[in-house]
Amino acid sequence: MAPQWHELDLARLDAERDGDVVRVTLNRPEARNAIDQRMLEEIGDLFLAFETAFDARLIVFAGSGPSFSAGADRREAAEPATSEREARYRQHLGRRAMRAIEDCPIPTIARVQGHAAGGGSCIAASCDFRITTDECLWWVPEVELGTPLPWAGVPRLIQEIGMARARRYVLLSERIPGTVAADWGLAHESCADEAALDEAMRRWEARLLEMPEMAVTMAKAHFRGYARAHALGDLSETDGDLSTLARQTEDFATRFRNF
Repeated sequence: MAPQWHELDLARLDAERDGDVVRVTLNRPEARNAIDQRMLEEIGDLFLAFETAFDARLIVFAGSGPSFSAGADRREAAEPATSEREARYRQHLGRRAMRAIEDCPIPTIARVQGHAAGGGSCIAASCDFRITTDECLWWVPEVELGTPLPWAGVPRLIQEIGMARARRYVLLSERIPGTVAADWGLAHESCADEAALDEAMRRWEARLLEMPEMAVTMAKAHFRGYARAHALGDLSETDGDLSTLARQTEDFATRFRNF
């Protein structure tokens, strides 16, 4: 039998029970919760394990310290892969993690402050609800750095904020504050400061916990199913491969080094 969520050995995340709520926290505050391979693997493992967390009704996803997440850890020196299959598995860890969040049967709320950059924006967008602060910086710098946005980020953004705004957000690497994120639908509410953010989180949590549990579960399954009904195929299957090719270009090498 697969391990339960509370049995997992987590180094990059904290996960603790709070009544009917499980609070998951990115726990690298010294690096603004920069996302490395270990963190992605832990996110995927944890949210897949939530499939059998039948006594939990809500998951709150937060980031410790001043930022939700500043995106990928550009200083990571990962161990070399032992095979091409392992290398491809690692390339797709981000997609696996985002899909695990998205497919989790338990409703999810992201508490987003400081920065939601790159992968941090992808993590937040994978949650059912996103509550942010007015001054939080939302940004996906990948194209500006010379690589496409991976982790199934493009189709998810199209679904959440529409094609026109997704194109603007991704192709121009446009930086937007929490107020604009809320106006676009990337966030569900924007708050003046973190005190107001905490108050809003309590309000959203209470409302979701008031709702009939099974009806919420089935409604979430409806949304997930209908969001994918139009697709003839899942092009995000190749996200990791495209990113690997892009990272071999001179543009990427120069821009990433100077970023």
